[in-house]
Amino acid sequence: MMTPKKIHIKLKSAATFGRGDGVAGLVDREIERDEHGFPFMRGKTLKGLLAESAENVLFALNVGETENENPWRQAKNKLFGTPGRGGENERGVLHIGDAQLSRELRAAILASGLNKNDVLYSLTGIRRQTAINPNGAPDDASLRSMRVLLRGVSLEAPIDFDGDQPDDLQLQLLAAVVLDFRRAGTGRNRGRGWLEARLDDDESTQTLFEKFAGAIQ
Repeated sequence: MMTPKKIHIKLKSAATFGRGDGVAGLVDREIERDEHGFPFMRGKTLKGLLAESAENVLFALNVGETENENPWRQAKNKLFGTPGRGGENERGVLHIGDAQLSRELRAAILASGLNKNDVLYSLTGIRRQTAINPNGAPDDASLRSMRVLLRGVSLEAPIDFDGDQPDDLQLQLLAAVVLDFRRAGTGRNRGRGWLEARLDDDESTQTLFEKFAGAIQ
């Protein structure tokens, strides 16, 4: 089986991959975007979220954090690194680029002549919320606004590996981790940022996951 080259993400709800700042008088939290107005998720952020999913998978397999001889723990550490070890061991061999609209779609949008603001507003919206006091009324001065990437938008992130290509066990774990990945962005623990993810295509992802499921039985 060929080594996967991309992670595909489809938003099932609105999401904010935030920059940590806002625009006075417009939004309190802006979305990460490039010079053309295309929203994206940084590859470093995506890798961190997938590393969390990897720990979820290992927990489901009853693999403890100190079980370094366990083959699944070894596969996780090889892909995502071992925190605190320094150097290549801390980073892992898996490299993930920024998750963006597909190259073809970005090229088509740019060819249409839309400026960066048109691009941004065609793909995003603004959501507002306020805090509610114990009496059920909105708290004073608690209204906050956030720009969101709209539901249904698809992104893809290129992936690569240092050195030798990953072995079958590592690829099986990666498939399980990607399928476990379900939330991202600001407010992901409060109903936003629901998504589905897969590797290059559904067939490859399913084949690897079936091998993973067979190996743990």
